[in-house]
Amino acid sequence: MKVLMINGSPHAKGNTAVALEEMKKVFDAEGIEAEILHIGNKDIRGCIACRSCHNTGKCVFDDFVNETAAKFEACDGLVVGSPVYYASANATLIAFLDRLFYSTHFEKRMKVGASVVVARRGGLSATFDELNKYFTICGMPVASSQYWNSVHGQMPGEALEDAEGLQTMRTLAANMSFLMKSIALGKEKYGLPEKEESIHTNFVR
Repeated sequence: MKVLMINGSPHAKGNTAVALEEMKKVFDAEGIEAEILHIGNKDIRGCIACRSCHNTGKCVFDDFVNETAAKFEACDGLVVGSPVYYASANATLIAFLDRLFYSTHFEKRMKVGASVVVARRGGLSATFDELNKYFTICGMPVASSQYWNSVHGQMPGEALEDAEGLQTMRTLAANMSFLMKSIALGKEKYGLPEKEESIHTNFVR
């Protein structure tokens, strides 16, 4: 089994990395292959709504988003980690996720999603909610922990002092591992749930 972990912080070795590495220890112990991609310092522009991806299945901007798409398709779970800026995720990460989710056409249902947020003090819950919406719009179960998936720390390494936050990360990884393994067994026996043809409505009359 594979988990793709996205570090959306500009700092490769910051507190978001501490949180993700704490989860990776558990994945390793569970025999789950985990790869951390650091995208927070990359030059990733936002979606321009050109809809080219509807025909090609990939983004018109051939950058790290398209490079990541195959890894996303192959994984059983996706962890997205971000620092908190103005009660929101890093703008680079949001641009990355907008384009990654919108431009890829492969089946995402039953891939397990988890978001991890890191802040000095506040804005964690708003950012946590923001990131979880990427999972819930495409049928991805969201893994939970013993508390909301957050860790506190400002200066690099301070997150190591947040004992409860680190325990929350370990519990999240353990729960996510169980959920991925359970879904794999379910898919093997029952397959994916039957999917209805999509109905699209709008509010213009």
